[in-house]
Amino acid sequence: MRKKTVKIIASALLLLSTSACTMLDTKVAVIDDFNLDNYLGTWHEIARLDHSFERGLSQVTATYSLEGDKVVVINKGFSEQKSRWKEAEGKAYFMESNDIARLKVSFFGPFYGAYQVHDITTDEQGNYQASLVIGPNNEYAWILARSTSISAEVKQRFVEKMNTLGIKEQELIWVKQNEQ
Repeated sequence: MRKKTVKIIASALLLLSTSACTMLDTKVAVIDDFNLDNYLGTWHEIARLDHSFERGLSQVTATYSLEGDKVVVINKGFSEQKSRWKEAEGKAYFMESNDIARLKVSFFGPFYGAYQVHDITTDEQGNYQASLVIGPNNEYAWILARSTSISAEVKQRFVEKMNTLGIKEQELIWVKQNEQ
């Protein structure tokens, strides 16, 4: 009887640990005609919600490249307090099909969090210019852009979409970027 109980508990723990490998608490609408090739390259972090892994960083960028079916993610930011750059490398994979902008991303071993491209703007040629990304829930959000700033119209558009998701503008950190 005792062995059977141990096996049941072990099986339950295994099931819980594998189901928790990709964290996605809140599915949001995402871009469903997503073009990864158009997303690859460097993005500047315009705004974010506060989290310890980025706290105090300015000049934050995210660079995406492709290695086989894996998207390599390099996040980089400058810590003014420590007067040095901080960098983290991660990996991402599509959760559904490669034209649906919902990926799982990991910077910490086998644990993944959702990366959901909720909205995106394009230029006249159709190149991606700014994106609103929501994490596994609305406690994680980023506004990214190809340049170090966005227009007032794009800012308003993204802030309104975040408000709809329960994210308040006053909670955002507007990231200091060196203008180039």
